[in-house]
Amino acid sequence: MKKLNVAMIGYQFMGRAHSNAWRQVGRFFDLPFEPVMKVVCGRREEEVRRAAGALGWQEHATSWEEVVQRKDIDIVDICTPGDSHMPIAIAAAQAKKVVFCEKPLANTLVEAEKMLDEVRRAGVLHMLCHNYRRVPAVTLARQLIDEGKIGTLRHYRGTYLQDWLVDPEFPLGWRHQKARAGSGALGDIASHSLDLARYLVGEIAEVTGMLKTFIGERPVPGSKSKAKVDVDDAALSLLRFENGAIGSVEGSRFATGRKNYNRFEINGSKGSLAFDLERMNELEVYLEEGPNSGFRNVMVTDAKHPYAGHWWPPGHILGYEHSFTHTVYDLILAVNEAKLPAPNFEDGVKNQRVLDAIERSAASGRWEKSA
Repeated sequence: MKKLNVAMIGYQFMGRAHSNAWRQVGRFFDLPFEPVMKVVCGRREEEVRRAAGALGWQEHATSWEEVVQRKDIDIVDICTPGDSHMPIAIAAAQAKKVVFCEKPLANTLVEAEKMLDEVRRAGVLHMLCHNYRRVPAVTLARQLIDEGKIGTLRHYRGTYLQDWLVDPEFPLGWRHQKARAGSGALGDIASHSLDLARYLVGEIAEVTGMLKTFIGERPVPGSKSKAKVDVDDAALSLLRFENGAIGSVEGSRFATGRKNYNRFEINGSKGSLAFDLERMNELEVYLEEGPNSGFRNVMVTDAKHPYAGHWWPPGHILGYEHSFTHTVYDLILAVNEAKLPAPNFEDGVKNQRVLDAIERSAASGRWEKSA
């Protein structure tokens, strides 16, 4: 079997999730290539060396500039904070690598558009990791919509709630700094809800937005001082879709009691669908046809369901990590077919336009176009 050598840049939370995906995909899916976890790269020698051993990478490195130029590398997997996505992706594209990047694509619309221009100019394959598209229940929802089961789409409600920042003494990190993260809850979690809106309902034409920062300063690690938080703690938006549907999205890291509440509901002329990531093996379905007096829960673990047949017998549930394995699987298939996978940097730019419009609306107090 031909090999695909992977270099991963970054090794924290998302790096761990991606590492598990690369490590597991060939054990459960029939692949046209054997993915090789060749090298993981980080800034700190001792920490990245330990990460390589713990996560299963053959080598470690501290210079991403050198890694992306290596002739033995086929795929560059970017798992770093948003401020470094653009330079790494552009360098990887110019070196003719397949570019796989965590969401959101960039910190600004200008950066995202530059990244898309460069991968197009280089003629390389590119993919954006919006892993929730490949939760089997979400993929099934898309299938039911495409089959017309719930009719004309009218409403989308997306909610992504967490509470890990409720404590005002929680220390300042890169996710609280606009220069590094681009935005707060908006880009971190609401971007997932917006991507699912685009994936399931369609393109978003215009938005209104509201952004709120509840804790303006946080303790600086290793210091008695505090520093400014210049990103949003919560983001809300109303949406108008190009196909006439309407929607709303809320993202908050201050929703006390909510840990990873990523939920959507879609209402159509003939039925409705609802999903909650914290019950990720289930899809709530209501169809007008037949003797149906309300929603029913479908356990999306049968072999006939998307991706599920590669894992366990029916009823043996899947987890968060499997969505990354499914994403990597589809990326490998795309490489084999020399076909652009989805979502890709084009989707990243479209999503970034919506994020940008929400920020502009929050400042102007008006509806802003996002397409």
